[in-house]
Amino acid sequence: MIGVYGILLSLLLLMFFAYRGVSVIILAPLLALLAVIIAGESHTLLGVYTEVFMTGVVGFIKKYFPIFLLGAVFGKLMQDSGSARAIAQTILARLGKKHAALSIVLACAILTYGGVSAFVVAFAVYPLAAAMFREADMPKRFVPAAIALGAFTFTMTCLPGTAQIHNIIPTSYFGTTIYAAPVVGLISGLVIMVLGLTWINRSIRASAGEGYGSGHSQEPEHTPGESLPGFWVAILPIVTVMVVSFVFTKYWLPQMDTAYLSDPKFGPTPVSKVQGIWSMIVSLFAANIVVAALNFRRFKSLNRSVTAGALGSMLPTFNTGSEVGYGVTIASLAAFAIVKEAVLNVAPGNPLLSEVVAVNVLAGITGSASGGLSIALEALGDTYLQLAQQYHIPLEWMHRLASMASGGFDTLPHNGAVITLLTICGLTHRQSYKDIAVVSLLIPVVVTLLVAFVLSLQF
Repeated sequence: MIGVYGILLSLLLLMFFAYRGVSVIILAPLLALLAVIIAGESHTLLGVYTEVFMTGVVGFIKKYFPIFLLGAVFGKLMQDSGSARAIAQTILARLGKKHAALSIVLACAILTYGGVSAFVVAFAVYPLAAAMFREADMPKRFVPAAIALGAFTFTMTCLPGTAQIHNIIPTSYFGTTIYAAPVVGLISGLVIMVLGLTWINRSIRASAGEGYGSGHSQEPEHTPGESLPGFWVAILPIVTVMVVSFVFTKYWLPQMDTAYLSDPKFGPTPVSKVQGIWSMIVSLFAANIVVAALNFRRFKSLNRSVTAGALGSMLPTFNTGSEVGYGVTIASLAAFAIVKEAVLNVAPGNPLLSEVVAVNVLAGITGSASGGLSIALEALGDTYLQLAQQYHIPLEWMHRLASMASGGFDTLPHNGAVITLLTICGLTHRQSYKDIAVVSLLIPVVVTLLVAFVLSLQF
């Protein structure tokens, strides 16, 4: 039992120090090894570090680094070409200040669905959102909630085909595609968006008379004469991601000769394990070519933008990889069998609810949607796969609920994206976190649990 206490202490310390801003790249191995020591296995420390922890890190990076790399470069090219700003500006201008919250959510949603990282989306949309709220004399403190709803929730985890890593990770464990459970995902995403917008608009109406506020920091500066691409030119790279991904998954891949994957030097690897990753590699690569070609003259230095994007992919890759290494190490401990049994018994005989709880809890503890999702599936993915087969549950449901569950407790106050968003907006947790929590934590968690419960009635 002392090993279980060690795991819990390790997790609590990970959450505490991550909230304090300590790098997870440093925290993850130290706290994983602390759990090993408390479990009475200190004689295995070096072996655990090099052969268990680092194997988990490298395994994750091997699978997903191309996605992080191409996604980061794509986001940087969309930002530096002015494409992200052009999309946001067009939507906000068309819908007008009366629908400020909806405009912001839709602008963020389109960019996020197309594979642009949430951080880039926040940087691109914030200046326009702040200007619109100021013109409409609405409280600036609601801007982060609108951005969070559009970038951190339904387009990140619910919608089939979204190019975010949270929708790609489950494909490797369940042999699904990024279009898994389209009806479930579309309905869930729509409900989350509508409920989130209802909350934000209700809060804005309740604050009538408060005005935009004064003394704000990080106020956007107007850039006169900025050359932006037209809306259709700006959105074409995002359309490219969607179209190429769909065509590759539905038509190109089935025609490919993948028999060579049975060769020992490739694993052997079933094509179901890599189809989601291959799809995104091809589609993001194509999108990068398109955005570079369409906006070549707008880049001050295309090489500088590509290099900056590539370098920007390193930190999130190694952060998440370290969290996965941590999860693999914890899962290797004998005491983890007790933890695993407890998680599975949260909803005995109901793998859907159990999976939702496991992913949410781990995403909350690590403060990372992709980290919590990776840890949960690395430790319990095979078990959930077997339970799904045992209870005749469609693997597409397991995929979609795992992805949706990652976008819930991850946005606790220590989440890096939340902290970055508030910094960009020049606001504090005290001013804006309550509304961020409602639209990106409370609503998604409730909706995901309800969906899991409803689906569980079908088996």
